[in-house]
Amino acid sequence: MKPLISFENFTFKYDLQKNPTLKNINLEIFAGEKVLIVGPSGSGKSTIGQCLNGIIPHLYKGEATGKLRIDELEFGASIADLSGEVSTILQDTDGQFIGLTVAEDIAFSLENDGTELSKMKAAVTKWSKVTEVDKLLSKRPQDLSGGQKQRVSLAGVLIDESPILLFDEPLANLDPQACQETIALMKKIHAENQVTTIVIEHRIEEMLPLGIDKIVVVDDGQIVAVGTPDELLRTDIFEQHNMREPLYLSALKACHAENTLSKFDDLSTFFDSSVKNKLAQFVSDFQPETVPVKSDKILSVQNMSVSFDGTEVLHDLNVDIFEGEKISIVGKNGVGKSTFANSLCHFVKSETKIIYRDKDISDDTIAERAARIGYIMQNPNLMISQNIVKDEIAFGLTLRGFDETVKNEKVDKILKVCGLYPFRNWPISSLSYGQKKRVTIASILVLEPEILLLDEPTAAQDLKSYRDIMDFLDELNQTLKLTMIMITHDMHLITEYTDRTLVFADGKIVADKTPSEVLASDELIKIGNLAQPSLYELADKAEIDPVKLTRTFVSYTKSHGGAHE
Repeated sequence: MKPLISFENFTFKYDLQKNPTLKNINLEIFAGEKVLIVGPSGSGKSTIGQCLNGIIPHLYKGEATGKLRIDELEFGASIADLSGEVSTILQDTDGQFIGLTVAEDIAFSLENDGTELSKMKAAVTKWSKVTEVDKLLSKRPQDLSGGQKQRVSLAGVLIDESPILLFDEPLANLDPQACQETIALMKKIHAENQVTTIVIEHRIEEMLPLGIDKIVVVDDGQIVAVGTPDELLRTDIFEQHNMREPLYLSALKACHAENTLSKFDDLSTFFDSSVKNKLAQFVSDFQPETVPVKSDKILSVQNMSVSFDGTEVLHDLNVDIFEGEKISIVGKNGVGKSTFANSLCHFVKSETKIIYRDKDISDDTIAERAARIGYIMQNPNLMISQNIVKDEIAFGLTLRGFDETVKNEKVDKILKVCGLYPFRNWPISSLSYGQKKRVTIASILVLEPEILLLDEPTAAQDLKSYRDIMDFLDELNQTLKLTMIMITHDMHLITEYTDRTLVFADGKIVADKTPSEVLASDELIKIGNLAQPSLYELADKAEIDPVKLTRTFVSYTKSHGGAHE
């Protein structure tokens, strides 16, 4: 059968770069396939996607050799022609919206093509129902939750009825249940519309329910492996290239019991009852350390209430935060987690009394608050003001009048810790989304604040970057008593790197417990739009306490540097 997409010895080099980003790519994708393209940050996987949808070479210029064919179109075909073949759902959905309302945004491409009004309305009705946004047609896209925005973006490209759907990090910034719903919708659309689905994503375990036909592993601009999920999970290819394999598989490998799965990509095929003893022994062998109780209060938030346009987002919220704590904040998209962070930093007005080290700082200016609380936003593009990586990281120190030698020492140290030193002289515009995220984290860390607020700190990060950043934050926490508050949708991160979890719902904190206690509660899972990591399902099948297994696995992972024996 003739492939729908074919790369033949394809190499591409950006004009601004000395070396090629893609090197001798050979890949065939057939009509109707579901293909997952994975790789560490900066591996070239997003560049492959941009070659498919025409952003390269029309927006990002460069030199290409070899061949790329999409159906009957060759590399370099116009974006207009390619849009008839490939529809792209971007990672940053806000950057994709054009219409003032959901209905206008969905209809945009048909309106641009001069489609008759009655046909356009019928198409909007059809695809808004398919994507379940038909009750949101009069809303502004920017006012929706992350999951709703993803659905609107999807409706806006489905309306063109292109045969190829290209998703760039579709799970980025979505809460766990929204991720599951998005994948279920992708699977439904693929089955009902005879499309070819290509997904660029680093979250392998979360994508498995899509029913992937083949995974393409990219690193350093080259394809290093192609195979079915089951085939590749039987190897160590993901670990070799700094990607997280499914947690249940890592736990089974830790006790040398992975062969109890008949299919490595499906935990439901777990069948060997003898593994219960191995897991029980594993739990007894690696006892987790006891987390000391914090006693020195650093921050007290009293009666926080925030409203926008008459709508109350947070209501009478109270919480005490102690020096050196590592706190995670979880809850569904749009519940007020980021509003809480913005209020702490004085970015939004709120009725709040804030006590910092026994001093009322409610009337602080934004600059005064920033000297105490460093804030790293969810969208890195909103924080970047300089063109070159090292200049962005040095910018805060420059504004504060640091000596040039001291400034350079601090910047170099942070560049190395965050894995950005090789990119120090790169233009930020040429970085991937994940690399930009690291730049913004580094630009705040270099200022050494006492409290660090991080909104999705590890979104779009590969496993090595995730560990480098989180281990460094751990180091700061221990050596400087840095207090960390992290807003995250990563359910394993909260158990691995935080000791206290606040669950937000209905504008309030509905639970304040340990991460394991939160994830063990079916009620909190439902209220917070959370999802239990696969370790909990594994524990249930093996009839082992999931909290103990999770804590043991975290302890084992840290003691082994994230690797298997």
